[in-house]
Amino acid sequence: MARSFSRYFEPKKEIPRRVYLTISASVGILILIFWSFLSYGGFVEGDFLPTPSAVLSALFTLVADGSLARNAWASFIEIMTGFILSSLIAVPLGVLVGSFRIVQAALEPIVNFFRYLPISALIPLLILWVGIGLEEKIAIIFLGTFFNQLIMVADASAAVPSDLLDVAYTLGANRRMVVSRVLVPATMPGIMDALRVSMGVAWTYVVIAELVASREGLGYLVLNASRGLYTDQIFVGILVLGTLGLIFDRLLRLAKERLLPWSSDV
Repeated sequence: MARSFSRYFEPKKEIPRRVYLTISASVGILILIFWSFLSYGGFVEGDFLPTPSAVLSALFTLVADGSLARNAWASFIEIMTGFILSSLIAVPLGVLVGSFRIVQAALEPIVNFFRYLPISALIPLLILWVGIGLEEKIAIIFLGTFFNQLIMVADASAAVPSDLLDVAYTLGANRRMVVSRVLVPATMPGIMDALRVSMGVAWTYVVIAELVASREGLGYLVLNASRGLYTDQIFVGILVLGTLGLIFDRLLRLAKERLLPWSSDV
């Protein structure tokens, strides 16, 4: 039996889906048990670690009064607007930066400069330029995802073997055909991975975006609850943020599996 179980620890080897789901569920249950042990056992005060039942009660309350749905919808609009705008610009630019040296020379220094700037440091400028409304939140999410997206897409494009392009030229393809029928399809798996990663980044930046003069959103819900030390509501906001992020990550993964059957790691 030990030998049978040890095969699950071989590098790059697939495991049965039943085993995968069992292990994932078991880890989640263990975390819940540990949380219950600390909170119900009185090892941590409720102001710092609420019990699962207190969090569940707060969840029902926020659902019943409609505040959870309203705040989640506000965050969803901010995230998707900033993410889509960023993707529409960063993906084609990333392909160009990774494939054409002249574009790389023009954009890479600027991109690397802004990529290391903390977005929170730009908030005063964004407030000055676009105000404190929805536009400011979308701008924060846009800037927080754009430069990382561009770099990841550029790396995926640069990783496409030159032999593929040479073969296409040898078979009579022109530059436009090579780019549209060889380069872009070969880059698409990397682009989808970049979108998955940057979607997670967007969900983290929504909290930063809603710290300033916000009246709705999950980040606002967490911040407002922290002011009153409503730890159970803080946990609700955190759990909802993580759950929604997980759902969107899974949707992007499913999209990659359906739309990119030639990807080797779907």
